[in-house]
Amino acid sequence: MTQTQHTPLAIVFALGFTMMLGPFAIDTYLPAFPAIAAAMGVEIKVVSLTISVYMFAIALGQLVGGALSDHFGRRRVLVTGLLLFACASFFLSRAQTIEALLLGRVLQAIGGGFTAVSVPALVRDRVRGLQAAKLFSMIGLVAIVAPAIAPTIGTLLLRLGDWNVIFVFLGIYALCLLPLLSATVFKGPRRQPVGPGGISMVARYLGVLRERRALPHIGWQTAGFGGLIIFVTWSAYIYQVHYGQSRDAFALLFACNIVAMLCCNLLNRVLLNRLPSLQILRGATVAQAVAAVWLLGVALLDGSVLAFLPGMMLYAGTLGAISPNNQAGFLEYFPASSGSAAALMGTATFSLGGIASGLSTLLPQTLLSVTLCILSARGIRSRRGYGYRAVP
Repeated sequence: MTQTQHTPLAIVFALGFTMMLGPFAIDTYLPAFPAIAAAMGVEIKVVSLTISVYMFAIALGQLVGGALSDHFGRRRVLVTGLLLFACASFFLSRAQTIEALLLGRVLQAIGGGFTAVSVPALVRDRVRGLQAAKLFSMIGLVAIVAPAIAPTIGTLLLRLGDWNVIFVFLGIYALCLLPLLSATVFKGPRRQPVGPGGISMVARYLGVLRERRALPHIGWQTAGFGGLIIFVTWSAYIYQVHYGQSRDAFALLFACNIVAMLCCNLLNRVLLNRLPSLQILRGATVAQAVAAVWLLGVALLDGSVLAFLPGMMLYAGTLGAISPNNQAGFLEYFPASSGSAAALMGTATFSLGGIASGLSTLLPQTLLSVTLCILSARGIRSRRGYGYRAVP
């Protein structure tokens, strides 16, 4: 496709629903933590390890899947990822020990990594430049629904049965994506792999790393995502312990971030018709840095939850503009190895975000510590002198 061709809405929704698989895998089973802990005779914090394991394993899955998709084609890797994810989910539904649960989550995450890395590569195969930024934004608009509704879906499923039902749902969801993708994204004759053949996985990633102009985009993405993951890690403490909010109020306060991301995503779509993608990216990054300073000021002045909320909404919301524009700008450098490039960015984002989240738990349990971590993460890419080329 050229950059002026239109992408059918059916493909947008199919790719968006595919991207929803990741948030569903993380957020849908959160309400079942107490039930899982009781069933396996462990503490809830032990069950929480399944999230950390998933984060690191999905990074590995993206690293392997990206190079494989450049070599064997997007369809094979994406279908393999969905089947592996589904099989692992059904295995998890029958797990009876924490060891089996951790093993199942590793396998599930590797399949999820194969799936997640295929979507940005498919976008880059179809469009480029400004049109790629718009398509990423549209896909994000669909996928952003997942973290908002996933805990609610998990709660409803728990009313129908035990915690095992949640993993059965995830497996069925993954299988349902196969006919949807076949009827939309992969409709018609199969395309040949876009990358040059005969190149090893290591060589593909070395080729990406040699493109020094593109590497700052990885830091840009990781900085914003890392700060958000730190907030998610501490969100229950911030709202329920520090501010003394109820669980129902916590759910509403957390959902405000999703609403903000949705609004920024819609605004990004409008602005892309008038402004260069890079200009929007820089503006959103500055806004996120301002939000981080706002949060630190609230912590220093012992502000109320109503003072903290708008700062957090702005911080989280700007990712709705940062992520699509940054991905489009990054992949613009790799027309023949977009799978490997997307994998490298995804691996860095998830692994470094997970490390930042884990290290933050070693700090004192105070709002000031959390906001300092968020500010330090965002401050890495808030200075001037980006040096990136504009997305045409």
